[in-house]
Amino acid sequence: MRRAAPWVHGVRDTPAPFWAMESLLREYPISSAEGLALMRLAEALLRVPDAETAIALTADQLGKAEFDAPGEGPHRMLASLSASAIAMSKRFLPGAEGESGLLKRLGAQTVVAATVRAIQLLGRQFVLGRHISEAMAEADSQRRQQTQLRFSYDMLGEGARTEADAQRYLASYLAAVERIAAGPRNRGPEASDGISIKLSALFSRYEESQRDRVFADLLPRVWQLAQAAARADMNLTIDAEESDRLELSLDVFEALAARIAQAHPQWRGFGLAVQSYQTRALEVVDEVARIARTHGLRFMVRLVKGAYWDGEIKRAQEAGLAGYPVFTHKHHTDIAYLACAQALLGHADAIYPQFATHNAGTIGAILQMAHGGSAKFEMQRLHGMGEGIYREVMGVSDVPVRVYAPVGEHRDLLAYLVRRLLENGANSSFVHQLADPQVDVDALLASPLVPAAQPGLPMPAALYGARPNSTGADLACVAQREPLMHAIAGARIEAVKEASAEQIDAAMQRLHAAYPRWNEVPLAERAATLRRAADALDARLAEFCGLLVKEAHKTLGDCVAEVREAVDFLRYYADQAEQRLAVQTLPGPTGEHNELRLHGRGLFVCISPWNFPLAIFAGQVAAALVAGNTVAAKPAEQTPFVAQRMVALLHEAGVPVDALVLLHGPGETVGAALAADRRTAGVCFTGSTAVARIINRTLAGKDGPIVPLIAETGGINAMLVDSTALPEQVVDAVVQSAFRSAGQRCSALRLLVVHEGIADAVIEMIRGAMQELVVGDPALLATDVGPVIDGEAFAGIRSHVERLRREARLIGETPVSSTFARLIAPVAFELESIADVKQEIFGPVLHVVRWKGDIDAVVAQVNALGYGLTLGIQTRIDSRALRIANAARIGNVYVNRNMIGAVVGVQPFGGEGLSGTGPKAGGPHYLYRFCAEQTLTINTAAAGGNAELLAGLSH
Repeated sequence: MRRAAPWVHGVRDTPAPFWAMESLLREYPISSAEGLALMRLAEALLRVPDAETAIALTADQLGKAEFDAPGEGPHRMLASLSASAIAMSKRFLPGAEGESGLLKRLGAQTVVAATVRAIQLLGRQFVLGRHISEAMAEADSQRRQQTQLRFSYDMLGEGARTEADAQRYLASYLAAVERIAAGPRNRGPEASDGISIKLSALFSRYEESQRDRVFADLLPRVWQLAQAAARADMNLTIDAEESDRLELSLDVFEALAARIAQAHPQWRGFGLAVQSYQTRALEVVDEVARIARTHGLRFMVRLVKGAYWDGEIKRAQEAGLAGYPVFTHKHHTDIAYLACAQALLGHADAIYPQFATHNAGTIGAILQMAHGGSAKFEMQRLHGMGEGIYREVMGVSDVPVRVYAPVGEHRDLLAYLVRRLLENGANSSFVHQLADPQVDVDALLASPLVPAAQPGLPMPAALYGARPNSTGADLACVAQREPLMHAIAGARIEAVKEASAEQIDAAMQRLHAAYPRWNEVPLAERAATLRRAADALDARLAEFCGLLVKEAHKTLGDCVAEVREAVDFLRYYADQAEQRLAVQTLPGPTGEHNELRLHGRGLFVCISPWNFPLAIFAGQVAAALVAGNTVAAKPAEQTPFVAQRMVALLHEAGVPVDALVLLHGPGETVGAALAADRRTAGVCFTGSTAVARIINRTLAGKDGPIVPLIAETGGINAMLVDSTALPEQVVDAVVQSAFRSAGQRCSALRLLVVHEGIADAVIEMIRGAMQELVVGDPALLATDVGPVIDGEAFAGIRSHVERLRREARLIGETPVSSTFARLIAPVAFELESIADVKQEIFGPVLHVVRWKGDIDAVVAQVNALGYGLTLGIQTRIDSRALRIANAARIGNVYVNRNMIGAVVGVQPFGGEGLSGTGPKAGGPHYLYRFCAEQTLTINTAAAGGNAELLAGLSH
């Protein structure tokens, strides 16, 4: 701290430049409305092609902030926007009152133009140049001021989604290496400029599931770059990526090292970035050193804090992992950084350390650790950040400093810039606090080697508080994947005998007779039974995954998600039952006691689908049982064995055999008989709209009590995309939503409605992304899309696709080389209008329509389809997203993400209109539909007086 304190004082005495990150974050912290508006405008505005949407985006964001308010301090982030221009945004933008349309239009365009200029100016502070030549010229200019600067050029852009993207990035990297090599005579990689590359930019499927393709397709591309860098004797560093790619990255790195050792053994410029926020960081440092020594090489290793912390946390929570792959306390990351730094210095024979940090305390600690040693090393900072601190450091030390410098067009800086703002904009970040004189220097430079004042984030298992999160599996981890693969190999599907008419009648009689006994079981005991079943299923994840692969032909990722959903249903409904179905005391006059009681309706028939043969089956049955009903469970005729095993598990957990009976057979016979049975007190159904109508008519035509129907049916589910949306995010969401599970989800995307301003680019990217999907055997980890459920579905989808080939324009189709049965290639067609989509195609078939003009009219057209299950919205205009959601007659609306995979208790699932009756499965209102209600009123004064009232009376 003693070493670093003068640097902090020096920065505060000589404030950072106007547009420096320190000034920006002091003026507009990310926690403020202005900071968020800035971030969102920077992320989206430059890519919007049409003036109307640019105006709407600017109005949406500036309307939430107070950029024209007088501020404290000399730094004004938006000084290039005059106060009058900002004020005009509030008077003239669409929606303002009392101004003519012309003035609104002129005023809005003025503000947008000024805002665009401000964002471009902001971009220039964080991007060294629009292309490599411009960046190198700027680097030379900066070196004239600070001669010891070196640069590592990073070519901006999102990870590749298509092969065309990957080839474009490869060409960009090769051109940069060639241009750097053509510069002044190289002084070796440690003393000269270099380049940083992202493996995910060079191959669209850079992931563990595509390991074979990674080594066949990606490795030669990286080797091409490595050879060019080796010939130029310059540094080439592989940037760090998400934790689920870590092992794959190390394997690729070692494969390249082996080739380098053969072809360029003297080259010392090959490198790797290591993220200290990962809990395995220290082991990674040691592994990289081992690889270097094994192959007789010396590497350059860049140590960073890490760039995807929030994403890693969310992924671990969503996947139900045992723990987090990253530290959840900032100071733990700081400790890990120092430990890794010490290790790197200790591996000086095999590693040239490059310490990337803007934290003065960390810089001081590294200089202290290295003092007196012989290890050579360098410091690193991001272009546009940390200049003040390193100005002070270089004034008292001869340590070399390398600038990590993004290169690219301003429209490409979006994801990078926002990530930098988020990383360094947190109130706890050093960069944020550095320029704040209210933060004491001693506090700013406090050692991280102290216990945390607050606990870290709860483990993923504790995400939902008292209700345990279901246990998942990280399929990128071999140790977690192997038990699942073993279970798949050993799974055997046995035939389930169909129920005869006599067996159905006998079962219904037994269930009807057992209802009073099960209904009288205390609510807490019924809930405990569901929890025991949940724990048992959670522990048998691998076994049930094997069954789902073999019987339902699901891919491994879908199997894990489905078992977890079933576990969540059991636990959620147990909790909900105890919270909502318990006796409630109601208010009333003195001398009277009133209470509301809920109990089962009787014998419930649960008819579940084949597309979620475990999760939906278990959810329906669990809800009916915990409410006090006995259950006749009829699974889909294609997937009875998974259901049979689930029934056996529930019986083992304590559900009486005469409270739950499996009745297997065709819907036309067994399902129809169950719905029509006089003893049926309720029906819960998930399936097609047509079958739901048949059941509804059957129930309505029966004599006796009016029987409720809970139905969740199909949907022509749409995703609306405006021109502010990031195309890469749109394509990710579209491919997942339309083609995962072979499109056989109720929630699957059927209709993509994309703004004409970005439609060509988005459609081209979708076409390319579809080419990269793997269609085949669902038991293989590499398979993205497995077969459709049966021959009837296969023939029906094929017929629809052939019709579309005649009537619509083919966008793209995934190539299929596998001979596995019933494979339907994911396919996309462009149609003229929304109304041209006449029916749901329950398979991997996507319809695309362009839109322009009024988005409200588009929503009205989607509503007119009559279905109301799921809707996706892709926009950066917050007010537009809310307006669309409010106008949509849709059960589940998803903004800026995919539209599948609803989570129990988080996104209760179900629709309206042709998509079902409600209430939503996995939601707080679901159990009520399985119950009958009774009010009990007792006149407590009937014996001759109100003893309670009299006892409290004073005379």
